[in-house]
Amino acid sequence: MTNLETSLPRTLEIFDNAVLTWGLLACGFAQLSKLIFELLVNKRWRPSVLIETGGMPSSHSSLVTGTAAGIGWQLGFDDPGFALAATIAFIVMYDASGIRREAGNISKRVNLLPSKLWQDSFNNDLKENLGHSRLEVLVGSIIGPLIALPGLIFIGSPFHLAQILGLASG
Repeated sequence: MTNLETSLPRTLEIFDNAVLTWGLLACGFAQLSKLIFELLVNKRWRPSVLIETGGMPSSHSSLVTGTAAGIGWQLGFDDPGFALAATIAFIVMYDASGIRREAGNISKRVNLLPSKLWQDSFNNDLKENLGHSRLEVLVGSIIGPLIALPGLIFIGSPFHLAQILGLASG
């Protein structure tokens, strides 16, 4: 344990987890970039994309690849923890471009059926934009490490940054 780890109460140690922080920031960056992508490509301001699934780029892919890259950087790319993180990242990305995308395609077809086929309690259309194209997953998977690794290497954890800025002691 480092001096920093021993100075933090157990409940606050999560704020010193640089890998988690930078993985989440990569996810947030990807999600925010959906707003910009929507504006540039579709020429419309639609803030609702910030809370939607699907679209360019995949924020889930950014999260898992950024986190996996951070684990690899901290523990070593030959560590079993990195192997597990990379495996989970591949599963998430495969799911996003395969199973979830197909579920969205099925929803599109169901939504085309006449509403009189459904009971009165089922009035809402099914969500169609569930998954991602392979390109959306690829772009998201590149964003993850591009955000997480420099943040991890040059800045570190949010608690460490707060210490540098004089906002936290320890």
